[in-house]
Amino acid sequence: MGSQDAPGGGGGGGGAKLSLASVGFSGPGAGAGGGGYKELLVMALPKDDGLDGAKVAEVIGVRLPDVAGAVKTILGRREVREFASGALAGAMSKAILAPLETLRTRMVVGVGSRHIFGSFVEIIEQNGWQGLWAGNTINMLRIIPTQAVELGTFECVKRSMAEAQEKWKEDGYPKIQLGNLKIELPLHLLSPVAIAGAAAGIAGTLACHPLEVIKDRLTINREVYPTISLAFSKIYQTEGIGGLYSGLCPTLIGMVPYSTCYFFMYDTIKTSYCRLHKKSSLSRPELLVIGALSGLTASTISFPLEVARKRLMVGALKGKCPPNMIAALSEVIKEEGLLGLYRGWSASCLKVMPNSGITWMFYEAWKDILLADKDKQRA
Repeated sequence: MGSQDAPGGGGGGGGAKLSLASVGFSGPGAGAGGGGYKELLVMALPKDDGLDGAKVAEVIGVRLPDVAGAVKTILGRREVREFASGALAGAMSKAILAPLETLRTRMVVGVGSRHIFGSFVEIIEQNGWQGLWAGNTINMLRIIPTQAVELGTFECVKRSMAEAQEKWKEDGYPKIQLGNLKIELPLHLLSPVAIAGAAAGIAGTLACHPLEVIKDRLTINREVYPTISLAFSKIYQTEGIGGLYSGLCPTLIGMVPYSTCYFFMYDTIKTSYCRLHKKSSLSRPELLVIGALSGLTASTISFPLEVARKRLMVGALKGKCPPNMIAALSEVIKEEGLLGLYRGWSASCLKVMPNSGITWMFYEAWKDILLADKDKQRA
């Protein structure tokens, strides 16, 4: 039958070939596990016997993976575009503000002069102008994933929490039962923005903390840690994997209040300003100022924890490392008094305010570009 029904059918050779293919389709290679066998048979079919390889492939269910379609679907998701906006904003802001980051780190950990100008002159004399960008490569490698994770997580968690609260309003809030008593959890008191801010800080820290450790080592002791690869190798060999996560707990303790306040202040100031001036969107200078104010507020509140965190992270370089954050804070107060908890605060503000303002400005700009079609679809 195979030779009689063969396309172009007269010769027995073509029929034999089709029969062989048909046998192959129903043989051991067929079914869920035989995709590769089918593809080989279709590729082996001669092109001059009248068989249409594409049609045969369609009949037997062979499909090439639609890579372009999959990539387009992934890139079309709102979450992916928000993550990309955060990465681009972080990279652009760090490239501009790297010198201020170098000055801030030196002053916070007590390396060199205690004054901004004096520290600036020391860097130029010791390492030249390029010293102001010491550790900037690792800083860029760190900030791109960090900002992507933080800003993307913030948007996702805020949106999810808002949707959950709307659902709880309709269906009732979750309850816990203690004996015969049912207690409704007051989840309506939770701020989606505050929860999202805390989640953003935790996610960003867990994902990128090793890069922060390497960046600080490069900035503080360039002679011992001249390159990223050598810094990673030395830390791993001398301290193990734990060395790459040194100071993680105090970092999280310091990051949660900072991140919560940072995102909460930005969202609150932005929303209040828009309502007050009856605006649906803000200009770039307005976003710059609002971002700078949110960064200043968050940094001021959490700065003592930042001082303790930095001491713990680079303590090994000085030969003395406090055992925990409380010990680090006590050490600072004992050596320098209460004002020591805010040593380097002015340099930190010079870095945090423009960094925060520029990051939010670029982030909102990239969101306007990458999410423009999404907003049009919703409208």
